[in-house]
Formats: sequence, structure tokens, C-alpha cells
Amino acid sequence: MSSPTPLEPADAGIIREVLDGRWRETRERARELAKDPRFAVEVGEGTETQRARVLERMGALAELGYSKLGFPTRYGGSNDIGASITGFEMLAMGDLSLLVKAGVQWGLFGGAILHLGTERHHAAYLPAVVKLELLGCFAMTESGHGSDVANLRTTATFDQDADEFVINTPGVSARKEYIGNAARDGRLAVVFAQLMTGAESQGVHAFVVPIRDATGAALPGVRIEDCGLKAGLNGVDNGRLSFDHVRIPRDNLLNRYSDVARDGTYTTLIDNQTKRFFTMLGTLVQGRISVAGGAGSATKVALTIAIRYGDSRRQFAGPDGAEIPVLDYLAHQRKLLPALAKSYALHFAQLELVAGLHETTPDLDAPLDELPAEHPDRRELEARAAGVKAIATWHATSTIQTCREACGGAGYLAVNRLPGLKADTDVFTTFEGDNTVLLQLVAKELLTGYRDHFGELDMMGTARFVADQAVETVVERVGGRRLLQRLRDAAPSNSEDGTIFDHDWQIDIFTWREKHLLETLAKRLRRAASADDPFAVFNAAQDHLLAAARAHIDNVLLAAFVHGIENMPAGPEHELLVALCDLFALSTIEADRGWIWEHGRLTAARSKSLIAAVNGLCAALRPHARTLVDAFEVPDAAISAPIAWPEDAATSA
Repeated sequence: MSSPTPLEPADAGIIREVLDGRWRETRERARELAKDPRFAVEVGEGTETQRARVLERMGALAELGYSKLGFPTRYGGSNDIGASITGFEMLAMGDLSLLVKAGVQWGLFGGAILHLGTERHHAAYLPAVVKLELLGCFAMTESGHGSDVANLRTTATFDQDADEFVINTPGVSARKEYIGNAARDGRLAVVFAQLMTGAESQGVHAFVVPIRDATGAALPGVRIEDCGLKAGLNGVDNGRLSFDHVRIPRDNLLNRYSDVARDGTYTTLIDNQTKRFFTMLGTLVQGRISVAGGAGSATKVALTIAIRYGDSRRQFAGPDGAEIPVLDYLAHQRKLLPALAKSYALHFAQLELVAGLHETTPDLDAPLDELPAEHPDRRELEARAAGVKAIATWHATSTIQTCREACGGAGYLAVNRLPGLKADTDVFTTFEGDNTVLLQLVAKELLTGYRDHFGELDMMGTARFVADQAVETVVERVGGRRLLQRLRDAAPSNSEDGTIFDHDWQIDIFTWREKHLLETLAKRLRRAASADDPFAVFNAAQDHLLAAARAHIDNVLLAAFVHGIENMPAGPEHELLVALCDLFALSTIEADRGWIWEHGRLTAARSKSLIAAVNGLCAALRPHARTLVDAFEVPDAAISAPIAWPEDAATSA
């Protein structure tokens, strides 16, 4: 078996230029912001102190112009969606409560008004939202309905005589749950409810509902509860909202896609209720991309701390009597370096998602009646964003825990940031879409090609479609010949055909795995059409559905990594990223080698050589681990962990 060749020293600054990408200036500005004492990382504060501090920091962000990036210029914005998400991503290196509260205020609340409302809503609310003069909530999730948004129970019934909507919570399970900004600071809420005209339900729509008066007291009919202490993110005032026949003007319906006239007539731009619902949610895809980026930033902070510490912390004497840095041990390399490789893959995928969203979002300054039809790449982008969000947040949870363990007892100290990062990012796996549900959406998109064909917003709608249609996959969009040629061009193989380090072999395994999983999943789902219990058939295939989605996202990540390599100039930095890409590919295959062997694509000998190859890559990359994390350029003020500096770590217990 061929082995990795020794790698020459590389320049972290050259790698950083590629990592920073299109919105480099936004990243540099965020690094400077981290030096501002107002944004210093704090630990051990009580809930009320944290909430007050985060609100102050929100004001500072607005003062410095961060809040305006993703809004139209005519309402005080900068009309730059890409910069907005990139700035959000960089905030995650510091105070994660600030990140989430900013996301609620300007991403969810402000974003819902921007993307679901029309000019009357924009003019009435956006200038104050941008300046933080008006704080608000995004009230979608209910106690009894989280992922199943289409079946929310809160109602908005049109009263024709009064020309008002009546917002009502019919029971405890319908109360709005875990709503950011609700417990203390929010004055308005964008409430998602079933729109009722007469006795007919028109499906879920969004409404602007006042919840507090100018003194901060709850308005009549509005019940507000504090969710209380959480595992993390206690600077965010999460609360519960219930409505007892609260009346709002008819104009408070966010009517970008549908409207109700004075006489109660309902009109819509999209007749199919399921398609209309998905279109409405699709406008909010920015949240999922933002959460994926935030999770990636927090993971980079953890890896920077753990790798710096592992490079300097010494344990047990070697043959020469000198103590050995723990990062020299293969077991330690195995903990951290494959995770680092996957973080790079996710970073490059994030760059592509942000650019894709920026390019497929209509010009925010254009009049609404001149907006173009949906961009042809938008559906694929939404599915990819769902999958990357799921994988990025799961990766953050597992990697931050691994980094904590890799730092021993020192990693358990709050002052070294890892416990806080762990607690604050844990919920990322279930907000902005539960990860398991998001992967189901990815698999459905792969199977059907077009979300409109589902017919119904349930699992049976998908099963019925698959039963009648040939499977359309998107393997070739990110895999197959095009990706293979890109990787050949970017990183020509030096090994013999078919060996572990042959890029052709690596990509063949990735693309074959996705194609096989999708084809066999479709065969299983076709049985649901004639089964006595079609739900049982579908339910029994859930593991298969999730495996197919994961395999697809692995292909997405590999393709993004290859694209990143293409952007790297020739030199030691290019070769270093090729080796890191190899580690991502081979460690991914290694993790699934049992399944691949079961399906006849690995021999016992090849499986063993795979393990040896990952070991060899870890050894080859070990001298460059510091360079690879230094390329993230996490600001020292954001790292804020004594063990991350060698002169201190040498004496740490």
C-alpha cells in the first residue's frame, strides 16, 4: 500500500485567505470586533446578568451596523445577505447567547417580516427592527407540534364584521414554546397560525401580534411565561406564549403570498396549499444556513483549544527521557485530526451555501411586484442546507465533547471555554429543524426531485409518488464523472489505480454508496403503495432513509472540499489540503466500512489497509495541526482559554 508522502511546512495565512472566501472583509471586521471589551467572553454569570449583558451587546451590534447587513437599503440596511450570514457565523466564536438572540431578532423575527410581509409591513417595522428600537419574537413551535408545522393548532380566525383576526390558543399543547425574546424583551411576535376564513382552513400563515405594551407588561389576552434556566444559552430569554382571543387588524397578516380582503375573500399566489406552505418556509432557509455556520465556528474554537493544548501538554517519558506531547500519540491524533478534516469539509460546504443563498435571493431593494419567479436552483439549495445543518450541528456536538475529553480535567474548567461551548451548542441539533426530520427532507428531495410532487405533506405522499415514478437522484450533480474529473485536476493521484490513496477509488465508493442506498430505498417504498399498512412499510425504512441522506451529504462535503482545493494556489498549502481531504474521505469510508464490506465493496485486506491509511495520514498531518487551526484565525479574545497558550499549558494539571 502506498503511504502519504511527507508534507512541507505551510503558511496558515495562505490557507486562511481561501477559508475566508468571498466575504473576507466581513470576517476581518468580526475579528476586530472580538477585541472590543464590550464583547469579552464571560463565564459563571447568573441568568439575569447574562440577559442584561446580551441585550447591551445587541445594542452595540446595532450601533456598529451589524444588524443592517441583511435588510433593504431603503430601511437602513446594506442589502447583503452573504455578509449577514458570514457575520453571524463569526459571532459564534464568542458569546453564543448573543449569537442566538441576534439570530432571533434580525434573522427570524426581522427575516419573517422581510420575506413574508409586503411594503406596508416593511415600512412599519423594519427601520425599528434594524436599529433595535423594536424587539420581537418568532413564534412558530408549539408544545405539541415542533417539526410538524403544518398541523399547528393556534388559530387566526377572520372576523369580517370587525375586520380583524382573532388569535387563539385552543389548549396547552398549542402554546408557543421556547420562543426567543419572549420571556423579557420582545414587544411583537410573528405568530404562525391556521388561517380560518368562515369555516374553512387556509393552512398556516404568519401574523404580527403585539405581546407587550411600552412598559413591558403583557397585553390583554396574552399570557407570557419564562422557560427558566436552560443547559446553556441563558443569556437568551426563552418564553412561552398563549393567546386568549387576541384581536389584531387584518393588515397584520404577512401577505407576501396570500391575503384576505375586507369581505373575507381569500386569495393566494400559490393555489396548492402544500406548495404554498413549503414556499413560505423556504424563504426562511437563511436560518438553517446560519445555524450550520454558527455550529462550525464553535467547533473551530474547540479544535483550536484542544490542538494547541495537545501540542504542548506532555505525558510520559519517551526513549530519550523527555516527556511526549500528547498530540504525538496516535490515539490523540485519531480523536482530533479526522474531526478537523471534517470541519474543513463543512467550512467549504458552508461557503457554497452562503454564496448559493446570496445568488438565489431576489434583490432586497427591488419592488415586490418586480420580483422574479423562484430561482431554479433554490429547491436543491434548501435541501442541501437542511442536510448540512444537520451534519454540522451533530459534528459540533460530538467534536466539542471529544475536545473536552482530549484536554482532560483542564477541559472541564469553565474558564477554558469547552464546557460552555458544549452546553451552548447542544440545542443546535434540534432548533431550526430537528436534525432527524431535516435528513428525512433531504432524502425525500433526492427521491422525488421536486417537492411539489409530494401531493401531501406526509410520509405517505412521498411513498405514493415513489411508487409511481422512476427515482431521480442528484448523485451526478455533486458526484460521478464531474466530481471525479475535478478531483483529478485539483489533486492528481500519485498512487497506483485502485489503492487506498487513489482518488478515483475514494470517489467511486462515495458515489456508489449514495446511488445504492437511494435505489434500494425507492424499491422499499414502492411496496407501501400495495401494502395493507403503508405506514408500517415507510416506518420500517426510516433507518434506510436517513442513511441515504447522510451518504448524499457526505458527497456534498467531499465536493465542497474539492472545490476548496481548486481555489488553493500550488504549493505546500495545496498539498496539505489534499492530504486533509484524503483524511476526510478515508475516515468517512472507514466509519462505514462494515456496511461497505457487507455489500461486497471491501475485502478484509482492503479494510485493514484503510485503517492503516487513516493512521498514516494522522501521522503525516500531526506536524501541521497547529497550522491548520491557526488558519481559522480564531481571535485570541474569543478563544479566551488559558490552556490554549503553550507557555501556560506546560504547567497546567
